[in-house]
Amino acid sequence: MKVTLESTTKIVQLNGVDARIWEGTTDSGIKVHAYVTRIAVDLHDDLTQFEAELQAHAAPSPEVQAIPLRMIL
Repeated sequence: MKVTLESTTKIVQLNGVDARIWEGTTDSGIKVHAYVTRIAVDLHDDLTQFEAELQAHAAPSPEVQAIPLRMIL
């Protein structure tokens, strides 16, 4: 399975750790959201572009904006 994700501005707490919600779709078109607490890259690569893109955040969709915290494991 392949998933394409976009970072949003929404941050929630999962087990005491901040997680940014990313939204996207699978390659078959199924909408998904992911709770990202960490992301890593190979330190030998040039990180300039990655770091710049990591700062860009979209507004969350109404569905993600309305996720109640009690629904998060």
